[in-house]
Amino acid sequence: MSQEHIRNFCIIAHIDHGKSTLADRLLDMTKTIATNKITAQFLDSMELEKEKGITIKLKPVRMSYTLNAKSYTLNLVDTPGHVDFSYEVSRSLAAVEGAVLLVDATQGIQAQTLANIELAKKQHLVIIPVVNKIDMPAARVEESCQELANVLSISPDDVIRISAKNGVNVEQVLQAVVEKIPSPEVKNKGAEQKPFRALIFDSTYDPFKGVLALVRVVDGSIKDREKIELVATKTQAEIKELGYLNPAISPQKEIFAGEIGYIATGIKEPGKVRVGDTIVKFEIRNSKFEIPALPGYQEPNPMVFASFYPENPEEFDVLKVALGKLKLQDPALVYEAEMKEALGRGFRCGFLGTLHVEIISERLEREFNLGLVISTPSVIYRIFDKKNQERVIYSASDWPDPFSIESMQEPWVLLEIIAPSSYLGKLMEVLKDVRGNYLETNYLSAERAIIKYEAPLRAIVANLYDKIKSTSQGYASLNYTMLGYRPAVLVKMEIWIAGRAEEAFSRIVEEGDAYEQGKKLVEKLKEALPQQQFMVAIQAVIGGKVIARETISARRKDVTGYLYGGDKSRKKKLLEKQKKGKKLMKDKGTVNIPSKTFLEIFRS
Repeated sequence: MSQEHIRNFCIIAHIDHGKSTLADRLLDMTKTIATNKITAQFLDSMELEKEKGITIKLKPVRMSYTLNAKSYTLNLVDTPGHVDFSYEVSRSLAAVEGAVLLVDATQGIQAQTLANIELAKKQHLVIIPVVNKIDMPAARVEESCQELANVLSISPDDVIRISAKNGVNVEQVLQAVVEKIPSPEVKNKGAEQKPFRALIFDSTYDPFKGVLALVRVVDGSIKDREKIELVATKTQAEIKELGYLNPAISPQKEIFAGEIGYIATGIKEPGKVRVGDTIVKFEIRNSKFEIPALPGYQEPNPMVFASFYPENPEEFDVLKVALGKLKLQDPALVYEAEMKEALGRGFRCGFLGTLHVEIISERLEREFNLGLVISTPSVIYRIFDKKNQERVIYSASDWPDPFSIESMQEPWVLLEIIAPSSYLGKLMEVLKDVRGNYLETNYLSAERAIIKYEAPLRAIVANLYDKIKSTSQGYASLNYTMLGYRPAVLVKMEIWIAGRAEEAFSRIVEEGDAYEQGKKLVEKLKEALPQQQFMVAIQAVIGGKVIARETISARRKDVTGYLYGGDKSRKKKLLEKQKKGKKLMKDKGTVNIPSKTFLEIFRS
């Protein structure tokens, strides 16, 4: 099939606006999946995606569609909507020529919608505006269309109104994709005659075929069993298999310019296949003919750091392999080995946000059966000592002696919160606790406004997203961008359990907020930790001074239950023996903290 009949597009939207449901309808209407086999969120194949009702991974799929007696190939990439997975969106945008911009009629434009529009504009994509859920009782169809029209500078009549759930007007979306999105040929004339080049926009691992690179073929074509080279890593390989995703893998003999497909490289070392790298033919690469690499992707900058340690120290190598395989599917994950005296060998991992941390930790537990010790997520701080030398702090365990610190800095972000006007007062109260700077409020319409606010990045780590959602009853949305580093006054807060410092629970807090943070954390630990045979003291400590304490009472067994009658001294003797035993356990005993407790504290 010529490039003229190919359309490459993605669906972008805020979280829970119906991307996956629209993808289901498109698969159904193009007969890509039989109606009796399609399930809700069909492309969200991961168990976690179905549980949480969100898209975590981008998913490509190839569909066939006929319009005006002409057959077209539609390559769809379904993308995530949460701000923590915006890197997934940026990669999929680079592989397509157009985007369906989806807005929920009950919620209108949200913060991530605006961010996605900016990403699409930077890639010079054709944007097809669509308002979804028009069948809902709470739908504000005309208002949502007007908001989209204002943002995109178009007429409200140009916005397609659909119900993805019921299939209403979804055919119009398919027609618009064919009619409005340009074919690859328009942007890259003569690509079929050029030497083969393909951009890796995602990858996954197969134990038999090695790394499967998901690619957008930009120039030329390539056949099965040909030899290839990855330009950035200079890795050579012979193709084990290539083809399309329909959405299951569909092997082919050859793939061509303008198409989206996969190449099974046979490479068993995940680090050699990188997202953003260019694949070329080996014999051409090694001839005198120079083939320039394709523009890759900007490397994502981790914003939140947390350390992962295996509960069983012997599983360190298992964790290392697991992280390597997850990085194949999630290039935004960054990790490096580290060693802590209290925790043993583990990895310091960088993430794009707290939901990103939660998803990766749960995948490690479910997919690789790993019990984990997870340190409290933290952002990157800068410390300057008395000699004005800079030191970068990734976690509380790296915090230096307070007497050696001259000054410190922390990262700040610009928050954009879109919410109904009726919730502005309550949201401003939440933002006051963040101790940031209010900038301005702009109105999308009489009912909806955008609050712009500067705040420390650690406010995001402290579940600001969840607080804003609960305060607004789910109607508000949040997006943030980095501003840079600013001066701060911070201290390290340690958590002692049964007289022993638990490094994984240590955190860096603002000095003025230390007591409140410590009190909340010890109270949460009291609820989360299992009861022991002895009394357990939980303390928040700063600089050797206890600022908050909670006590878990000992689990008690009735040692006198089997006695009946007789002298009371028998009971007294048994109780005294129990008392001595509990004192001995308190002095020598340790508290084993289950991995689920680390996750529970992290989520709180």
